[in-house]
Amino acid sequence: MKVLHISTECYPAAKYGGLGDVVGALPIYCNRAGTSTSVIIPKYSTKWLGQQQFREVFSQHIKLGDEYIWFSIEEVSSADLGFPLYVANIPGKFDRPGVYGDPGGGWYGDEIERYLCFQQAVLKWVVDMQWKPEILHCHDHHTGLIPFMVKHCPEFRSLRNMPTVFTIHNGAYNGAFGWNNYRLLPFFDAAAKNLLDWGDTICPLAAGIKCCWQLTTVSPGYLGELQHDANGLEPLINSELHKARGIINGIDTELWDPATDPMVAYPYDGKNIKTYKQRNKNRLLDKFRIKPDLPIVTFIGRLVREKGADLIPDIIRRALGSGIKAGFIVLGTGEKELMNELEAMPQQLSGYFDVSLEYNEALAHQLYAGSDFLLMPSRVEPCGLNQMYACRYGTVPIVRSIGGLRNTIPDIGEKGGRGIRFDQLTADDAAMAIYRATQVYSNEEVFDNLRSRIMEVDFSWESSAQAYIEMYEGLS
Repeated sequence: MKVLHISTECYPAAKYGGLGDVVGALPIYCNRAGTSTSVIIPKYSTKWLGQQQFREVFSQHIKLGDEYIWFSIEEVSSADLGFPLYVANIPGKFDRPGVYGDPGGGWYGDEIERYLCFQQAVLKWVVDMQWKPEILHCHDHHTGLIPFMVKHCPEFRSLRNMPTVFTIHNGAYNGAFGWNNYRLLPFFDAAAKNLLDWGDTICPLAAGIKCCWQLTTVSPGYLGELQHDANGLEPLINSELHKARGIINGIDTELWDPATDPMVAYPYDGKNIKTYKQRNKNRLLDKFRIKPDLPIVTFIGRLVREKGADLIPDIIRRALGSGIKAGFIVLGTGEKELMNELEAMPQQLSGYFDVSLEYNEALAHQLYAGSDFLLMPSRVEPCGLNQMYACRYGTVPIVRSIGGLRNTIPDIGEKGGRGIRFDQLTADDAAMAIYRATQVYSNEEVFDNLRSRIMEVDFSWESSAQAYIEMYEGLS
Protein backbone atom coordinates (compact mmCIF):
# COMPACT_ATOMS: atom_id res chain seq x y z
CA MET A 1 0.00 0.00 0.00
CA LYS A 2 1.27 3.47 -0.93
CA VAL A 3 0.10 6.65 0.80
CA LEU A 4 0.88 10.22 -0.28
CA HIS A 5 0.49 12.93 2.37
CA ILE A 6 -0.35 16.37 0.96
CA SER A 7 0.31 19.22 3.35
CA THR A 8 1.55 22.79 3.66
CA GLU A 9 3.89 21.87 6.52
CA CYS A 10 6.39 19.11 7.23
CA TYR A 11 9.17 19.22 9.80
CA PRO A 12 12.06 19.94 9.31
CA ALA A 13 11.41 21.48 5.87
CA ALA A 14 8.65 23.89 6.85
CA LYS A 15 6.89 24.13 10.19
CA TYR A 16 4.55 26.67 11.73
CA GLY A 17 2.70 24.54 14.27
CA GLY A 18 1.64 21.02 15.17
CA LEU A 19 0.67 20.18 11.58
CA GLY A 20 4.36 20.26 10.63
CA ASP A 21 5.31 17.95 13.49
CA VAL A 22 2.61 15.42 12.60
CA VAL A 23 3.36 15.29 8.87
CA GLY A 24 7.07 15.07 9.65
CA ALA A 25 6.65 12.11 12.01
CA LEU A 26 3.64 9.96 11.05
CA PRO A 27 5.16 8.89 7.67
CA ILE A 28 8.33 7.68 9.43
CA TYR A 29 6.40 5.30 11.62
CA CYS A 30 4.09 4.17 8.81
CA ASN A 31 7.12 3.29 6.69
CA ARG A 32 8.68 1.37 9.57
CA ALA A 33 5.44 -0.60 9.91
CA GLY A 34 5.55 -1.53 6.22
CA THR A 35 3.17 1.05 4.71
CA SER A 36 5.00 2.96 1.96
CA THR A 37 4.45 6.63 2.75
CA SER A 38 5.69 9.86 1.16
CA VAL A 39 4.98 13.58 1.58
CA ILE A 40 4.60 16.58 -0.71
CA ILE A 41 4.61 20.22 0.40
CA PRO A 42 5.14 23.54 -1.40
CA LYS A 43 8.75 24.61 -2.02
CA TYR A 44 9.30 27.51 0.34
CA SER A 45 12.46 29.55 0.79
CA THR A 46 12.99 28.22 4.30
CA LYS A 47 16.49 27.80 5.65
CA TRP A 48 16.30 24.00 5.66
CA LEU A 49 15.01 23.73 2.10
CA GLY A 50 17.64 26.24 0.99
CA GLN A 51 20.34 23.84 2.14
CA GLN A 52 19.00 20.82 0.23
CA GLN A 53 19.57 19.36 -3.21
CA PHE A 54 16.66 18.38 -5.43
CA ARG A 55 15.87 16.06 -8.31
CA GLU A 56 13.12 17.15 -10.69
CA VAL A 57 10.56 14.41 -11.33
CA PHE A 58 7.79 16.27 -13.18
CA SER A 59 6.92 19.66 -14.65
CA GLN A 60 3.88 21.20 -16.33
CA HIS A 61 1.63 24.26 -16.30
CA ILE A 62 -1.41 25.14 -14.19
CA LYS A 63 -4.27 27.18 -15.57
CA LEU A 64 -5.35 29.69 -12.92
CA GLY A 65 -8.14 31.75 -14.42
CA ASP A 66 -6.64 33.29 -17.56
CA GLU A 67 -3.07 32.74 -16.38
CA TYR A 68 -0.79 29.78 -17.10
CA ILE A 69 1.70 29.08 -14.33
CA TRP A 70 4.68 26.77 -14.70
CA PHE A 71 5.60 24.41 -11.87
CA SER A 72 7.84 21.47 -11.19
CA ILE A 73 7.74 18.63 -8.68
CA GLU A 74 11.10 17.93 -7.10
CA GLU A 75 12.33 15.24 -4.73
CA VAL A 76 14.65 16.16 -1.87
CA SER A 77 17.71 14.08 -2.68
CA SER A 78 20.13 15.23 0.02
CA ALA A 79 18.39 14.22 3.26
CA ASP A 80 17.24 10.92 4.74
CA LEU A 81 14.09 11.78 6.66
CA GLY A 82 12.64 8.30 6.92
CA PHE A 83 10.28 9.01 4.02
CA PRO A 84 10.51 10.49 0.50
CA LEU A 85 9.85 14.25 0.60
CA TYR A 86 8.69 16.07 -2.54
CA VAL A 87 8.15 19.78 -3.05
CA ALA A 88 6.01 21.66 -5.55
CA ASN A 89 8.15 24.44 -6.95
CA ILE A 90 5.73 27.17 -8.06
CA PRO A 91 7.76 30.37 -8.67
CA GLY A 92 6.13 33.53 -7.37
CA LYS A 93 3.72 31.66 -5.10
CA PHE A 94 5.70 29.86 -2.41
CA ASP A 95 9.33 30.93 -2.78
CA ARG A 96 9.09 33.07 0.36
CA PRO A 97 10.73 32.76 3.78
CA GLY A 98 7.55 31.94 5.71
CA VAL A 99 4.86 29.29 5.43
CA TYR A 100 1.80 31.51 5.85
CA GLY A 101 3.43 34.90 6.33
CA ASP A 102 6.78 36.57 6.79
CA PRO A 103 8.67 35.47 9.93
CA GLY A 104 8.49 39.02 11.29
CA GLY A 105 4.69 38.92 11.40
CA GLY A 106 1.70 39.44 9.13
CA TRP A 107 0.07 37.05 6.66
CA TYR A 108 0.49 36.69 2.91
CA GLY A 109 -2.52 38.04 1.02
CA ASP A 110 -2.75 35.62 -1.91
CA GLU A 111 -3.56 32.36 -0.17
CA ILE A 112 -6.43 31.55 -2.53
CA GLU A 113 -4.14 31.50 -5.57
CA ARG A 114 -1.32 29.77 -3.69
CA TYR A 115 -3.33 26.82 -2.44
CA LEU A 116 -5.25 26.36 -5.70
CA CYS A 117 -1.92 26.21 -7.54
CA PHE A 118 -0.46 23.73 -5.05
CA GLN A 119 -3.42 21.35 -5.10
CA GLN A 120 -3.63 21.31 -8.89
CA ALA A 121 0.13 20.81 -9.22
CA VAL A 122 -0.01 17.78 -6.95
CA LEU A 123 -2.92 16.22 -8.84
CA LYS A 124 -1.36 16.81 -12.25
CA TRP A 125 1.72 15.00 -10.98
CA VAL A 126 -0.30 12.10 -9.58
CA VAL A 127 -2.24 11.74 -12.85
CA ASP A 128 1.09 11.45 -14.69
CA MET A 129 2.64 8.90 -12.29
CA GLN A 130 3.33 5.42 -13.57
CA TRP A 131 3.12 3.94 -10.06
CA LYS A 132 0.41 5.88 -8.32
CA PRO A 133 -0.31 6.08 -4.60
CA GLU A 134 -3.28 4.07 -3.44
CA ILE A 135 -4.45 6.72 -0.96
CA LEU A 136 -4.23 10.53 -0.89
CA HIS A 137 -4.05 11.83 2.68
CA CYS A 138 -4.94 15.55 2.77
CA HIS A 139 -4.34 17.84 5.72
CA ASP A 140 -6.43 20.88 6.70
CA HIS A 141 -8.23 23.35 4.44
CA HIS A 142 -5.14 24.10 2.33
CA THR A 143 -5.67 20.72 0.64
CA GLY A 144 -9.42 20.40 1.22
CA LEU A 145 -10.36 20.81 -2.44
CA ILE A 146 -8.42 17.73 -3.52
CA PRO A 147 -11.15 15.22 -2.52
CA PHE A 148 -13.59 17.31 -4.59
CA MET A 149 -11.28 17.71 -7.58
CA VAL A 150 -10.55 14.00 -7.99
CA LYS A 151 -14.28 13.28 -8.09
CA HIS A 152 -15.71 16.20 -10.02
CA CYS A 153 -13.01 17.82 -12.21
CA PRO A 154 -12.74 16.07 -15.59
CA GLU A 155 -9.01 16.82 -15.71
CA PHE A 156 -8.42 14.60 -12.66
CA ARG A 157 -11.24 12.10 -13.08
CA SER A 158 -8.82 9.24 -13.72
CA LEU A 159 -8.18 9.43 -9.97
CA ARG A 160 -11.85 9.26 -8.96
CA ASN A 161 -11.51 5.77 -7.48
CA MET A 162 -8.48 6.71 -5.40
CA PRO A 163 -9.52 6.93 -1.73
CA THR A 164 -8.95 10.25 0.01
CA VAL A 165 -8.42 10.83 3.73
CA PHE A 166 -8.99 14.32 5.09
CA THR A 167 -7.58 15.20 8.50
CA ILE A 168 -8.70 18.27 10.41
CA HIS A 169 -5.83 19.54 12.52
CA ASN A 170 -7.45 22.92 13.12
CA GLY A 171 -11.07 23.53 12.16
CA ALA A 172 -10.85 27.18 13.20
CA TYR A 173 -9.60 27.98 9.70
CA ASN A 174 -11.77 26.97 6.75
CA GLY A 175 -10.06 28.76 3.83
CA ALA A 176 -13.38 30.10 2.51
CA PHE A 177 -13.42 32.57 -0.37
CA GLY A 178 -16.07 34.23 -2.50
CA TRP A 179 -17.80 32.71 -5.51
CA ASN A 180 -16.43 35.59 -7.58
CA ASN A 181 -13.18 33.57 -7.60
CA TYR A 182 -14.68 30.35 -8.93
CA ARG A 183 -12.97 30.76 -12.31
CA LEU A 184 -9.65 30.15 -10.55
CA LEU A 185 -10.70 26.54 -10.01
CA PRO A 186 -10.19 23.89 -12.67
CA PHE A 187 -13.34 23.13 -14.69
CA PHE A 188 -15.78 21.09 -12.59
CA ASP A 189 -19.17 19.46 -13.05
CA ALA A 190 -21.86 22.10 -12.59
CA ALA A 191 -24.03 19.62 -10.71
CA ALA A 192 -21.33 19.33 -8.03
CA LYS A 193 -21.36 23.04 -7.19
CA ASN A 194 -23.20 22.46 -3.90
CA LEU A 195 -20.30 20.34 -2.64
CA LEU A 196 -18.08 23.41 -2.71
CA ASP A 197 -20.57 25.74 -1.09
CA TRP A 198 -21.01 26.58 2.57
CA GLY A 199 -22.56 29.84 3.67
CA ASP A 200 -22.59 31.19 0.10
CA THR A 201 -18.80 30.81 -0.13
CA ILE A 202 -16.44 28.27 -1.64
CA CYS A 203 -15.30 26.52 1.54
CA PRO A 204 -12.34 24.13 1.15
CA LEU A 205 -12.76 22.73 4.67
CA ALA A 206 -16.41 21.90 4.04
CA ALA A 207 -15.61 20.45 0.60
CA GLY A 208 -12.96 18.20 2.12
CA ILE A 209 -15.39 16.97 4.77
CA LYS A 210 -18.14 16.32 2.22
CA CYS A 211 -16.04 14.62 -0.45
CA CYS A 212 -13.36 12.62 1.38
CA TRP A 213 -13.71 8.89 1.85
CA GLN A 214 -12.53 9.05 5.46
CA LEU A 215 -12.57 12.02 7.84
CA THR A 216 -10.24 12.15 10.83
CA THR A 217 -9.45 14.56 13.62
CA VAL A 218 -6.29 14.57 15.70
CA SER A 219 -7.97 13.45 18.91
CA PRO A 220 -11.27 11.85 19.92
CA GLY A 221 -11.98 14.83 22.16
CA TYR A 222 -11.68 17.27 19.27
CA LEU A 223 -14.09 15.25 17.13
CA GLY A 224 -16.61 15.47 19.95
CA GLU A 225 -16.11 19.23 20.28
CA LEU A 226 -16.53 19.83 16.54
CA GLN A 227 -20.00 18.30 16.72
CA HIS A 228 -21.03 21.23 18.92
CA ASP A 229 -18.58 24.01 18.01
CA ALA A 230 -17.20 24.06 14.46
CA ASN A 231 -17.67 27.69 13.39
CA GLY A 232 -21.00 26.93 11.74
CA LEU A 233 -20.01 23.55 10.29
CA GLU A 234 -21.65 21.57 13.10
CA PRO A 235 -24.53 20.22 10.94
CA LEU A 236 -22.04 19.06 8.33
CA ILE A 237 -19.76 17.38 10.87
CA ASN A 238 -22.70 15.55 12.40
CA SER A 239 -23.99 14.44 9.01
CA GLU A 240 -20.59 12.90 8.18
CA LEU A 241 -19.92 11.14 11.49
CA HIS A 242 -20.40 7.77 9.82
CA LYS A 243 -17.00 8.21 8.15
CA ALA A 244 -15.25 10.12 10.96
CA ARG A 245 -12.87 9.03 13.68
CA GLY A 246 -10.51 10.71 16.12
CA ILE A 247 -6.94 9.43 16.31
CA ILE A 248 -4.70 11.01 18.91
CA ASN A 249 -1.37 12.29 17.61
CA GLY A 250 1.89 10.89 18.83
CA ILE A 251 5.32 12.47 19.06
CA ASP A 252 8.63 11.46 17.54
CA THR A 253 10.31 10.06 20.63
CA GLU A 254 13.66 9.86 18.86
CA LEU A 255 13.63 13.53 17.95
CA TRP A 256 12.17 14.49 21.35
CA ASP A 257 14.49 12.50 23.61
CA PRO A 258 15.95 14.31 26.63
CA ALA A 259 18.80 11.80 26.74
CA THR A 260 20.06 12.44 23.20
CA ASP A 261 18.63 15.83 22.21
CA PRO A 262 21.50 17.92 20.74
CA MET A 263 19.52 21.12 21.34
CA VAL A 264 19.52 20.59 25.12
CA ALA A 265 22.52 21.89 27.08
CA TYR A 266 22.53 19.03 29.59
CA PRO A 267 20.98 15.77 28.39
CA TYR A 268 19.26 13.48 30.87
CA ASP A 269 21.57 10.73 32.10
CA GLY A 270 18.69 8.41 32.94
CA LYS A 271 19.41 8.57 36.66
CA ASN A 272 18.95 11.93 38.38
CA ILE A 273 15.99 13.94 37.13
CA LYS A 274 16.50 16.70 39.68
CA THR A 275 20.08 17.37 38.57
CA TYR A 276 19.12 17.25 34.88
CA LYS A 277 16.30 19.73 35.39
CA GLN A 278 18.29 22.12 37.59
CA ARG A 279 21.27 22.29 35.25
CA ASN A 280 19.03 23.07 32.29
CA LYS A 281 17.10 25.59 34.37
CA ASN A 282 20.36 27.33 35.18
CA ARG A 283 21.06 27.57 31.45
CA LEU A 284 17.70 29.31 31.00
CA LEU A 285 18.57 31.72 33.80
CA ASP A 286 21.68 32.69 31.84
CA LYS A 287 19.41 33.95 29.07
CA PHE A 288 16.23 35.06 30.82
CA ARG A 289 16.06 37.48 33.74
CA ILE A 290 14.10 35.41 36.22
CA LYS A 291 14.83 35.21 39.95
CA PRO A 292 16.63 31.89 40.46
CA ASP A 293 14.56 30.67 43.42
CA LEU A 294 11.24 30.73 41.50
CA PRO A 295 9.52 27.90 39.63
CA ILE A 296 9.50 28.72 35.91
CA VAL A 297 6.18 28.62 34.04
CA THR A 298 6.68 28.77 30.26
CA PHE A 299 4.46 29.32 27.23
CA ILE A 300 5.79 28.06 23.90
CA GLY A 301 3.85 28.58 20.69
CA ARG A 302 1.98 30.87 18.39
CA LEU A 303 0.87 34.10 19.99
CA VAL A 304 -2.66 33.90 18.64
CA ARG A 305 -6.13 33.94 20.09
CA GLU A 306 -6.88 30.24 19.59
CA LYS A 307 -3.93 29.39 21.86
CA GLY A 308 -5.31 31.71 24.53
CA ALA A 309 -2.17 33.79 24.14
CA ASP A 310 -4.13 37.05 24.31
CA LEU A 311 -4.89 36.20 27.96
CA ILE A 312 -1.26 35.59 28.93
CA PRO A 313 -0.53 39.17 30.10
CA ASP A 314 -3.63 39.17 32.31
CA ILE A 315 -2.91 35.66 33.61
CA ILE A 316 0.62 36.64 34.61
CA ARG A 317 -0.44 39.92 36.23
CA ARG A 318 -3.29 38.18 38.05
CA ALA A 319 -0.98 35.45 39.34
CA LEU A 320 1.75 37.81 40.50
CA GLY A 321 -0.75 40.32 41.85
CA SER A 322 -2.29 37.66 44.07
CA GLY A 323 1.05 36.82 45.61
CA ILE A 324 1.90 33.68 43.63
CA LYS A 325 5.66 33.18 43.60
CA ALA A 326 6.60 32.15 40.04
CA GLY A 327 8.63 33.30 37.08
CA PHE A 328 7.18 33.35 33.57
CA ILE A 329 8.80 32.96 30.14
CA VAL A 330 7.11 33.30 26.73
CA LEU A 331 8.58 32.07 23.43
CA GLY A 332 6.72 32.68 20.19
CA THR A 333 5.53 35.02 17.47
CA GLY A 334 2.09 36.03 16.30
CA GLU A 335 -0.27 38.95 16.65
CA LYS A 336 1.58 42.27 16.55
CA GLU A 337 -0.31 44.03 19.33
CA LEU A 338 0.22 41.13 21.70
CA MET A 339 3.90 40.94 20.81
CA ASN A 340 4.26 44.64 21.57
CA GLU A 341 2.56 44.23 24.94
CA LEU A 342 4.71 41.25 25.89
CA GLU A 343 7.87 43.07 24.81
CA ALA A 344 7.15 45.85 27.33
CA MET A 345 6.37 43.54 30.25
CA PRO A 346 9.91 42.50 31.35
CA GLN A 347 10.63 46.07 32.38
CA GLN A 348 7.38 46.22 34.35
CA LEU A 349 7.83 42.77 35.95
CA SER A 350 11.60 42.58 36.33
CA GLY A 351 12.73 39.24 37.70
CA TYR A 352 9.34 37.65 37.20
CA PHE A 353 8.78 37.76 33.44
CA ASP A 354 10.90 37.57 30.31
CA VAL A 355 10.17 36.93 26.66
CA SER A 356 11.77 35.86 23.38
CA LEU A 357 9.61 36.96 20.44
CA GLU A 358 10.87 34.57 17.78
CA TYR A 359 10.47 31.12 16.31
CA ASN A 360 13.44 29.23 17.72
CA GLU A 361 13.32 25.44 17.66
CA ALA A 362 16.52 24.98 19.66
CA LEU A 363 15.40 27.38 22.38
CA ALA A 364 12.04 25.60 22.55
CA HIS A 365 13.82 22.32 23.30
CA GLN A 366 15.89 23.99 26.00
CA LEU A 367 12.77 25.50 27.55
CA TYR A 368 11.12 22.09 27.72
CA ALA A 369 14.21 20.75 29.48
CA GLY A 370 14.71 23.65 31.90
CA SER A 371 11.20 24.82 32.78
CA ASP A 372 9.20 23.51 35.71
CA PHE A 373 5.75 23.99 34.16
CA LEU A 374 4.29 24.54 30.69
CA LEU A 375 1.20 26.75 30.36
CA MET A 376 -1.37 25.99 27.65
CA PRO A 377 -4.48 28.19 28.13
CA SER A 378 -5.93 27.20 24.77
CA ARG A 379 -9.31 28.23 23.41
CA VAL A 380 -8.98 25.44 20.86
CA GLU A 381 -6.52 22.55 21.03
CA PRO A 382 -7.42 19.77 18.58
CA CYS A 383 -4.68 17.53 19.93
CA GLY A 384 -1.73 19.48 21.24
CA LEU A 385 1.83 18.21 21.10
CA ASN A 386 3.53 20.65 23.44
CA GLN A 387 2.05 18.98 26.53
CA MET A 388 3.51 15.67 25.34
CA TYR A 389 6.93 17.20 24.72
CA ALA A 390 6.76 18.78 28.18
CA CYS A 391 6.06 15.44 29.86
CA ARG A 392 8.88 13.80 27.95
CA TYR A 393 11.30 16.42 29.33
CA GLY A 394 9.96 16.39 32.89
CA THR A 395 8.04 19.66 32.67
CA VAL A 396 4.56 19.52 34.21
CA PRO A 397 1.74 20.76 31.93
CA ILE A 398 -0.82 23.32 33.13
CA VAL A 399 -3.59 22.99 30.55
CA ARG A 400 -7.15 23.99 29.87
CA SER A 401 -9.57 21.03 29.79
CA ILE A 402 -10.25 21.02 26.08
CA GLY A 403 -9.71 18.82 23.00
CA GLY A 404 -6.62 16.66 23.06
CA LEU A 405 -5.40 18.30 26.27
CA ARG A 406 -8.26 16.59 28.08
CA ASN A 407 -7.40 13.27 26.39
CA THR A 408 -3.69 13.34 27.25
CA ILE A 409 -3.35 15.19 30.58
CA PRO A 410 -5.44 13.88 33.48
CA ASP A 411 -5.39 16.24 36.45
CA ILE A 412 -3.15 15.35 39.39
CA GLY A 413 -6.30 15.04 41.46
CA GLU A 414 -7.27 12.01 39.34
CA LYS A 415 -5.72 8.55 39.18
CA GLY A 416 -2.67 8.65 36.95
CA GLY A 417 -2.63 12.44 36.90
CA ARG A 418 -0.02 14.04 34.67
CA GLY A 419 -0.60 17.75 35.12
CA ILE A 420 -2.86 20.52 36.31
CA ARG A 421 -6.08 21.32 34.44
CA PHE A 422 -8.50 24.22 34.56
CA ASP A 423 -11.87 24.53 32.87
CA GLN A 424 -12.78 28.17 32.28
CA LEU A 425 -10.89 30.42 29.88
CA THR A 426 -10.35 33.19 32.40
CA ALA A 427 -7.31 34.77 34.03
CA ASP A 428 -8.73 33.79 37.44
CA ASP A 429 -9.06 30.09 36.58
CA ALA A 430 -5.61 29.96 34.98
CA ALA A 431 -4.04 31.81 37.91
CA MET A 432 -5.61 29.34 40.32
CA ALA A 433 -4.11 26.48 38.30
CA ILE A 434 -0.71 28.19 38.54
CA TYR A 435 -1.20 28.52 42.30
CA ARG A 436 -1.87 24.77 42.49
CA ALA A 437 1.30 24.21 40.48
CA THR A 438 3.40 26.24 42.92
CA GLN A 439 1.94 24.27 45.82
CA VAL A 440 3.04 21.03 44.17
CA TYR A 441 6.44 22.57 43.43
CA SER A 442 6.91 23.44 47.09
CA ASN A 443 6.46 19.79 48.10
CA GLU A 444 9.75 18.37 46.85
CA GLU A 445 8.85 14.69 47.19
CA VAL A 446 5.50 15.03 45.44
CA PHE A 447 6.98 17.15 42.65
CA ASP A 448 9.89 14.76 42.07
CA ASN A 449 7.52 11.79 41.87
CA LEU A 450 5.27 13.64 39.42
CA ARG A 451 8.17 14.54 37.13
CA SER A 452 9.45 10.98 37.22
CA ARG A 453 6.02 9.59 36.35
CA ILE A 454 5.29 11.88 33.41
CA MET A 455 8.69 11.24 31.84
CA GLU A 456 7.76 7.56 31.59
CA VAL A 457 4.44 8.09 29.75
CA ASP A 458 4.47 6.58 26.25
CA PHE A 459 3.36 9.26 23.78
CA SER A 460 5.15 7.62 20.83
CA TRP A 461 3.71 7.38 17.32
CA GLU A 462 3.69 3.57 17.14
CA SER A 463 0.13 3.02 18.34
CA SER A 464 -1.23 6.09 16.51
CA ALA A 465 0.48 5.07 13.28
CA GLN A 466 -1.04 1.60 13.58
CA ALA A 467 -4.50 3.15 13.91
CA TYR A 468 -3.91 5.09 10.67
CA ILE A 469 -2.62 1.97 8.89
CA GLU A 470 -5.71 0.00 9.91
CA MET A 471 -7.84 2.84 8.55
CA TYR A 472 -5.90 2.88 5.26
CA GLU A 473 -6.30 -0.88 4.92
CA GLY A 474 -10.04 -0.50 5.36
CA LEU A 475 -10.15 1.90 2.40
CA SER A 476 -7.88 0.06 -0.05
